[in-house]
Amino acid sequence: METMPCHNQRVGSADAPRQQQQQAGATDRDQDCSEQAVTGSGVGSGVVSRQLRFSEPGPGGDSPSPDSSSCCSGSGGGGCSCSGSNGGGPDTARSPTLDLPVTAASRLKLLPMNDQIRELQTIIRDRTSSRGDFVFSADRLIRLVVEEGLNQLPYTECTVTTPTGYKYEGVKFEKGNCGVSIMRSGEAMEQGLRDCCRSIRIGKILIQSDEDTQRAKVYYAKFPPDIFRRKVLLMYPILSTGNTVIEAVKVLIEHGVQPNVIILLSLFSTPHGAKSIIQEFPDITILTTEVHPVAPTHFGQKYFGTD
Repeated sequence: METMPCHNQRVGSADAPRQQQQQAGATDRDQDCSEQAVTGSGVGSGVVSRQLRFSEPGPGGDSPSPDSSSCCSGSGGGGCSCSGSNGGGPDTARSPTLDLPVTAASRLKLLPMNDQIRELQTIIRDRTSSRGDFVFSADRLIRLVVEEGLNQLPYTECTVTTPTGYKYEGVKFEKGNCGVSIMRSGEAMEQGLRDCCRSIRIGKILIQSDEDTQRAKVYYAKFPPDIFRRKVLLMYPILSTGNTVIEAVKVLIEHGVQPNVIILLSLFSTPHGAKSIIQEFPDITILTTEVHPVAPTHFGQKYFGTD
C-alpha cells in the first residue's frame, strides 16, 4: 500500500507585500513599535499573537490615551527600545510584558489576532450590542478558544486506511481529559467544549466572595472521581483580579490535580489577573484572546440575560 503522509502547510499571508514594505522602512517601525513582533512559545503548537494599541478613557472620560502597556516609552527620536522584537508585520506580535520570569511568562498564550477575533471582541465590549448579537459573538469566540485549548493537549501518531485503500499517517486525540467550569460565567463555555468533545466529562465549582471578608470562598465543587488522572480545561471567561481562579486551582490541587496539567481557558484577561495567577502557580497554562487593563466584567450578566 502507498503511504499518504499528513502535511501541514502554512498558507501565505495576503499581507506579505505590506510586511515587506514595513521591513524596508526602519523609520516607520521606530515610530510605532506596537506593530513589532515576536513569536510566543506554545505547549503543543506555537501560538502567535498580535500586539495592538489599546485606548483607555482619558482624564475627560472620552478622550483616549495610549495603553500603558505600549512597548515604546516617550515620543522622542530615541527609536523603539523593545526587546525581543523581530521586526515582523502586524500579523505577528509580541507577548504582553508582565514582569515575570521567562519560564513563567511563556505559560500565558494569546490566540493569533486577526480581524475576525477583533470584531468579536468589539461586539462583546460594545454596550449597545443586543443580547442576541452578544451571545452569538461570545459563542463564536468561545469556540475559537476551546479549539486552541484542545490543540495544547497531547496527540499520538496513528495510521488509518482510507476508503480507497490508502494508508494515511495522522494523529489521534489522547484520552484522559476533562473540563471544569467556574460557575456561573464559566458555564457559558461548556457547550463550546461539548461541541468539540462529545463525551468529555465536565465538573463544576462555585466560588463567591464572602460578604464579611470579601475573600473568594468555595461553596460547591463536583469533579469526575478520577480527575487526578486527567488533564483539566478550566473554563472562566473573564480574568479580572485572578482571585476566583486561584481558589479554584487550589481546590483542584486538593483533589490531586497538578498545576502543570491545567489549561485555563478565558476570553479576556487583565494584566493583574494573569500575573497573579502565574505568580501563584507558575506551571499553569493560561490561554486567552486579549490582555487589557479593562476587562468586560458584564459578560456573565449579559450572556445569561440578568443585566
